[in-house]
Amino acid sequence: MAEYKLLLPSMGEGVMEATIITWLFNEGDSVKEDDSVVEIATDKVDSDVPTPVSGKIVKILKQKDEVAKVGEAIAILEIEGEGTASEEVQTESPAATPDTETLKTIEQPLQTVAASNVEFSGDLYLSPLVKSIAQQEKISETELKTIKGSGLEGRITKEDILAYVANRGNQPAPQAAAAPVANTPKAAVSAPAATITAAAGDEIIPMDRMRKIIAENMVKAKQIAPHVTSFIETDVTNVVKWRNKNKAIFEKREGEKLTFMPIFVKAVVKAIQDFPMINVSISGENIIKKKNINIGMATALPDGNLIVPVIKNADQLSLSGLAKAINDLAYRARNKKLRPEDTQGATYTISNVGSFGNLMGTPIIPQPQVAILAIGAIVKKPAVLETADGDVIAIRNLMFMSHSYDHRVVDGSLGGMMLKHVHDYLENWDLNTEI
Repeated sequence: MAEYKLLLPSMGEGVMEATIITWLFNEGDSVKEDDSVVEIATDKVDSDVPTPVSGKIVKILKQKDEVAKVGEAIAILEIEGEGTASEEVQTESPAATPDTETLKTIEQPLQTVAASNVEFSGDLYLSPLVKSIAQQEKISETELKTIKGSGLEGRITKEDILAYVANRGNQPAPQAAAAPVANTPKAAVSAPAATITAAAGDEIIPMDRMRKIIAENMVKAKQIAPHVTSFIETDVTNVVKWRNKNKAIFEKREGEKLTFMPIFVKAVVKAIQDFPMINVSISGENIIKKKNINIGMATALPDGNLIVPVIKNADQLSLSGLAKAINDLAYRARNKKLRPEDTQGATYTISNVGSFGNLMGTPIIPQPQVAILAIGAIVKKPAVLETADGDVIAIRNLMFMSHSYDHRVVDGSLGGMMLKHVHDYLENWDLNTEI
């Protein structure tokens, strides 16, 4: 028999680590090739990890709520074969050190860790294991900010916090932040998180993992980008007529629904091609102009959370291709079947607030994008039409659109003109467009 190490696979560009949610098998269980053995979570999406070989799980190396890096072994399997191939895992037995001694007392199942009154704001990213250790050891957020993290983007790893705990007595006392001087901009001063006391009869609902990520990302997005929002009302009567004419044909031919979203995406893509400087990101003092047009599609989930799957290279898809891609992503998002790469690489995002009956909204720009479009509900209204015989009042299908953009690089002229072009493409939709 031989030993095989199951590695955390690559999960797409920019994803370097994942948190173990739950193991689907226990030590001693036999698994078959392609069996999903563990559920993991990245900062974007949950997914399963299958085993590429059949065998027996002899040791689980990463427990629930621990963080594993891409390429790191998370379990050892016993498989058919002989010898010690490169896949075999050698078990190390290092001499006891302050870190390992600390680990014995700290690294235990998270559900057994006693509740602590130590709380942390969203300014500091902490993995569940690191947060658990910090709470158990009563390490304040001020202390945590003095720890130099060795993880991705300076994040504090398990090893970092264990080393800090082992040498805590030798650490200098954290200094209180200096009071801001009179001319310090208010935006540069972080307000402390308010502590709210629950009243009798109030229900306390802990945020789930995805809600925490959403909250952190939204706060950061507002802190990073100065938001400006422009509004426009659009007559989409031609769009409604075209869809009514083609939706039954499309469903019969393709077996799928034809929604309004492919039309909106098509109009946005054409407007981005007209104004490519809306399809950019900021890196320090540089502007990165994106070659690809990847449209994020904000999607509400059954549990009330939000996820943004991405239509890659949307400019290369026909209306039919867009419809299929949108339906596929929406289905997999609502059924927790998205892959990590399905939520990465968006260069511009659309949020359909009209699906909730809302007329308009002021959407928050997802970082590192610089603009987002919110589409409101389509409502029948009386409108003034200009004809050769004079103005007339007619019943039309009208819709508001809201365009939020990052005023660091997108001025009102660019943000407004781009929105006007989306408006024009929708108002002048050709009723003979092929699907």
